[in-house]
Amino acid sequence: MVYEGLADLFYSPQIIGILVILIIWEIVWKGIALWRAAKNNQPAWFVCLIIFNTVGILPILYLAFFQKKRPEKVLKKRK
Repeated sequence: MVYEGLADLFYSPQIIGILVILIIWEIVWKGIALWRAAKNNQPAWFVCLIIFNTVGILPILYLAFFQKKRPEKVLKKRK
């Protein structure tokens, strides 16, 4: 049967390893982006990041381009 070959593919160690790596990748980026969105008081981004699983693409885009930038005064006070 055709489905047996497909089932064997999903239980192969290589596929499981790739899935584990992608899950860890997503958790790390999503965690960082969620923390920043909450800290920057951006609830729309927070909700989007929670709902959509994009294998780290959306969190990376948020962190690179859309998060609020801190004023220089705040950065200097923290040092």
